[in-house]
Amino acid sequence: MDEINIEDFAKVDLRIAKVKTALEVPEANKLIKLVLDVGDLGEKTVFAGIKQAYTLEDLEDKLVVVVNNLKPRQMSFGLSEGMILAAGPGGEEVFMVSPDSGAQPGMRVK
Repeated sequence: MDEINIEDFAKVDLRIAKVKTALEVPEANKLIKLVLDVGDLGEKTVFAGIKQAYTLEDLEDKLVVVVNNLKPRQMSFGLSEGMILAAGPGGEEVFMVSPDSGAQPGMRVK
């Protein structure tokens, strides 16, 4: 990977978000539609490739980290307005980045 400087990193707006709703995307094998509460910044819809690793029930009210200023991407089943941070090779081995208790929707990750 190319190195970036602190100014490049500062351009990425990472925020705490709370999953309000997790919905099945029947036409997609890997995706779940998440409606996120980003505090005072409002709501965002994100399509995340986590279907094999998480149930819809596991995601309700979960705190996650979202790339808040990612350019929206029109997909065949809707507009994705950000990206959830996760690690792992994929499939059942996807692990979302979650903040400690006390973090609130909208807080900036620094």
